[in-house]
Order: sequence, then C-alpha cells, then structure tokens
Amino acid sequence: MGLPSAIAVYFLIWVLSAFLVLPFINARNQREEGDAQIPGQADSAPTHFPVRQTALWTTIVATALFTVFWLNWDYGWVTVDMLDWTQW
Repeated sequence: MGLPSAIAVYFLIWVLSAFLVLPFINARNQREEGDAQIPGQADSAPTHFPVRQTALWTTIVATALFTVFWLNWDYGWVTVDMLDWTQW
C-alpha cells in the first residue's frame, strides 16, 4: 500500500472513529448545566463541547484501528477469500 492510500484509509478510519468516540465524551447539555437557553438550540445541545478532547481520543482510537488494519495488510491474517461465504 502506498503512502497516499495509507493516508486516505487513515482519514476514513479517523472519521469513523469520531462516531465511536462521541457517545463517550462528557459534554454536559444546557439542561444539566442550568445555563440560559440560547434561542434556536435544543435543550440537549452541549454548552461547551470539548473539541480538543474529542480530537485526541479520536486520534488514539483511529491510530489503534489503523495499526491493526496495517498489520493485517502486511501479514494477511484475514483475506478476501476468507470473507467469501459463497464458497462454502
């Protein structure tokens, strides 16, 4: 796998990892904080979203998943032939 392909795959894994990390980020909503409502926002909207914390955890998870992907690419633990269920 070339460098541009590796960067593209890492970017895709990073974006998907963001959706894995978001439910675990402690972003308190306006109702829990007791802040004044901002017109046009839902009660469940966070008051202060921790962007740096989210990006850090997303990068950690994405790097771990990409490492597993890269090792599988090099060593061939799971191949396309193994995933073909029509041959059984």
